[in-house]
Amino acid sequence: MSGGGHGAIEGSNKRVALMISVLALFLAGAETLAKSAQTEALGANVEASNQWAYFQARTIRATVLKTADEALALAPPAGGDDAAVKAKRDEWAKTLARWESEPATGEGRKELAAKAKASELRRDLALERYHHFELASAAFQVGIVLASAEVITGIVALAFAGGFLGVAGLALAAFGQFAPHTLPFLH
Repeated sequence: MSGGGHGAIEGSNKRVALMISVLALFLAGAETLAKSAQTEALGANVEASNQWAYFQARTIRATVLKTADEALALAPPAGGDDAAVKAKRDEWAKTLARWESEPATGEGRKELAAKAKASELRRDLALERYHHFELASAAFQVGIVLASAEVITGIVALAFAGGFLGVAGLALAAFGQFAPHTLPFLH
């Protein structure tokens, strides 16, 4: 009778080993997705920072130009050519308007702010995905440990717990990929 029990244990161990292999495969996928999301978040953050820096540079230049325009309006040069002063002020007004909004190049303050906000949204989405993938990875890792412990101890509940964590990890990874805003309590 002990020979039959040994075969059953070997069969159980093979099933658990297969489950461990599948969990390890899912772990590798979740880790890859997490790294990709993290890289996307970092890139989008740098992009947003660059766009806000350009926005600030435009703001500073506009402030300097507005100050010069106001000074020229308040104290035009003595004996100066009024037409030349008006032409210069008109030129500055056009420059200020272009710096405020320049749809053709996307380099006006308005367009730069919109681009920076879009980059921030991409960053935030990538970070939400990253958190889901990291939690999925943790579930897979703990599932692997529990399933491995079943092989050593023979406590079948450990294999079931490992399988349950594998399913939970798959759910977390799926939410991260397809609906990262659905589980906000994870952040």
